[in-house]
Amino acid sequence: MTESLSVLGIAGGPDAGGRTSTAIAGVLAGAAAAGAATTLVELGSTELPEVVAAIDAADAVVLGSPVYRATYSALLKGLLEGTERGKWGESTAPLQGKAAAIVLTGASGHHFLALGDLRNVLASFFAVQVLSPGLYFDHSGYVDRTTLTEDSAALAAAHGAALVDLTAAIRSSKALSAITPQV
Repeated sequence: MTESLSVLGIAGGPDAGGRTSTAIAGVLAGAAAAGAATTLVELGSTELPEVVAAIDAADAVVLGSPVYRATYSALLKGLLEGTERGKWGESTAPLQGKAAAIVLTGASGHHFLALGDLRNVLASFFAVQVLSPGLYFDHSGYVDRTTLTEDSAALAAAHGAALVDLTAAIRSSKALSAITPQV
């Protein structure tokens, strides 16, 4: 069943190939090892309609962002604000009923609670089934800008495999697939 699953990674940092992209790639590697097809897009270099179309086509998403001022990036906020949710006359809901994993990155461990803000928006506003807990990597999680430490890579891969399992569970459940935003 997992061979036909697609997982889209979305890097919400301003720099292509930054630490956030590296962390998302670690999650995608775990999803690929579990049999999913994976793709990574960088918000800083991809047009919004193209990203929304990619979300709609994917079975699951990995949303990642560096933490700025104790929250996720303006690029990721812009994507979420530009993504319909099937309410109030909107004709699409690309995130609704999908599985998602969250990956945030920051300079220190002090900002890991920003995961909760993004989780709440995804779960409550978009009716996304969010894998918990989210991942947060500070500088200690990296060997260098493009390489996770062995422990961080293993943790990211485990989240990718779990995301594939969560996606398969949602696909096989009429009840989970039917959940929509309440208001």
